[in-house]
Amino acid sequence: MWIERLLVRDLRNIAEAECALGPGLNVFHGANAQGKTSLLEAAGLVARARSFRTDDLKTVVRRGQPSLRAQATAVEGSRRSELEVELGGGRRALRVEGRPVTATDYHGRLEVAVYATDRLRVIRGSMRDRRQFLDRSAGALWPAYRRLLAENERVAAQRGAALERRSGDRFAWDERLLEHGTALRVRRATYARRLHEALQDEYRPGGETYALRLSHPEEDPAAAHEQLQREIETERAAEQASGRMRVGPQRDRVVLEIAGADAVEASSGQVRSLLLGLTLAVLALHRQETGHAAVALLDDLDSELDEERASLLCERVCAHGQALVTTAHPGWARRVARDGRLFAVEQGRVLAA
Repeated sequence: MWIERLLVRDLRNIAEAECALGPGLNVFHGANAQGKTSLLEAAGLVARARSFRTDDLKTVVRRGQPSLRAQATAVEGSRRSELEVELGGGRRALRVEGRPVTATDYHGRLEVAVYATDRLRVIRGSMRDRRQFLDRSAGALWPAYRRLLAENERVAAQRGAALERRSGDRFAWDERLLEHGTALRVRRATYARRLHEALQDEYRPGGETYALRLSHPEEDPAAAHEQLQREIETERAAEQASGRMRVGPQRDRVVLEIAGADAVEASSGQVRSLLLGLTLAVLALHRQETGHAAVALLDDLDSELDEERASLLCERVCAHGQALVTTAHPGWARRVARDGRLFAVEQGRVLAA
């Protein structure tokens, strides 16, 4: 799976840009704030219909314009798909081959894994950011996971509203939470275990050890059901008194460790290394599950790694599929892109170099 052509209009500082990409390594170089990361953001938008940089999509549209458009030709084997995302005015339009489609029909046609400074919130941010990272990565693999997640969110919202109103039907939502919450926890635990296993085989500078664990790692449905039922019973009085939900998958903890300590306490370099390791683990797990590679979006990669390591990492990723890499260093860009394609980015314009 790779992107053959990327077209961007009115995204941040890019008025219009079009790139003909190759199936292996594609390197974008330029000074800071020229639009390199925005090109990767556009690729992510086409794949997932959302930005990896922000949830506030109004900030993504170029100032003074009503909407943005990102289009790509996605190639898998002999099949080509024309994908398009349009955002603006509080609405989102998704198209395949020029025809409007639902999110359900759109997702799964192109997948990406992202390494970027904006993603450091997965490690430094809230527990919600960590859960979201797992849920979105797992949802990209399994459509059933996306449906479970959506249903659990609906049940949690309804149960929370009933608790807040002190409604008499609030207890009826316990069974729905048990049903959907248990199923989501089991699928999330399976994905987390497999991602942890893949993490052990990926990028680990200096032999550093990484771990990813859940507060509720039960993969057996009966055990997971029993655990959630105990939580509901234990917290019932507190929930009734506060009018707020205190249990469920939407409150579970995701633990990330570096050398046995919480990753929040790690150095900036260690945190970036863990994020890179997680990105590579997502790519590896996607290959295992689907038999084809997701597109790697690697932003400012050489700011973290020395030239030799960054080059070797690019070679490793491109041995399996496509990588879009950005750098502010034209010399490194020319050296690493000798077997790929090189682009210069300046003031939102993209030129083949």
